[in-house]
Amino acid sequence: MTKIYGPGAEDLDRAARILAEGGIIAVPTETVYGLAAHALDEAACGRIFEIKGRPLIDPLIIHIHDLIGAKSLAAWNDWAELLAHAFWPGPLTFVLPKQSIVPALVTAGLETVAIRMPRHPVMRKLLIKCNLPLAAPSANPFGYLSPTRPEHVLEALGENLEFILDGGPCEIGLESTVLDLCDPLGPAILRPGAISGWQISEVLGIEILVKTQSMPEIPAPVSKGMPSPGLMHRHYSPRTPLAIRPHLHEFCRDEALTNEKIAFIAFQKPTERPDFTDSAAKIRFFWLTEDGDVEEAARNLYDLLHKVDRMNFNQIFIELAPESGLGAVINERLLRASGSAND
Repeated sequence: MTKIYGPGAEDLDRAARILAEGGIIAVPTETVYGLAAHALDEAACGRIFEIKGRPLIDPLIIHIHDLIGAKSLAAWNDWAELLAHAFWPGPLTFVLPKQSIVPALVTAGLETVAIRMPRHPVMRKLLIKCNLPLAAPSANPFGYLSPTRPEHVLEALGENLEFILDGGPCEIGLESTVLDLCDPLGPAILRPGAISGWQISEVLGIEILVKTQSMPEIPAPVSKGMPSPGLMHRHYSPRTPLAIRPHLHEFCRDEALTNEKIAFIAFQKPTERPDFTDSAAKIRFFWLTEDGDVEEAARNLYDLLHKVDRMNFNQIFIELAPESGLGAVINERLLRASGSAND
């Protein structure tokens, strides 16, 4: 039976034993909860793909405790050294040429590997305890909302796991920034996250390119791995249909609304009751932040979507965040969640 375990020494010992024996567990990070396996155990990593229903073209991010571990997996360079000292441990993933010990399954057959040093204290204790690099994509069915609480993992994957390590709610609540450090012409962001291009540019003193892209569907036959996780046209999605509505008040004046059970998620709690049309009067309203705090909104995004997704609405509408800093990252996730990333 699946159980959520605390972060005490005895439970950490048990988690480490499961991983050493080729098992799979759910683990906390500061970004989202991950589905962890020994990264150099190809059979164990294969189980991650099976449990998630994840396509083999989608590479896994390997989590390490220190620079020695990182350099054993990837061909290091000066950019990586500077950025590791500036942002690790933290929500920044490097894509670098891989060392031969990394299984091709983990890298989706590419000659590059994605690595990160997480800063969540429970995850760091586990990495020390097990002394293994851990592949750990988000602990959810592929394409579904990322989990930011252990309860999210239990609900989505409980039948397939015996051990969920509880680290509390995730501090950031959005997946890590993925940065390609392989191109000699300059680093490029493949997936935006809490570490911005501006922050990276400040450290390196050069312009940071953004090369995010979307794949509308899994190609058949599978030919080449994706350069980064999180690039599907529709990703991070609730099961309830989700659509973007830029502004709350425009939504409330929409005469096309019907009697369907609808949820609207505003970025910020309205300061006054919205001016509803009659057709909108029974719609339920939610918000990501009380006072416009974008970090609070990021922490709450997936958690609130999980809650609303369980409430049997016919449709969820959601307001975009202010387009700056973490707000831009929230919006990128929402565009993918709604299937509008290329629109």
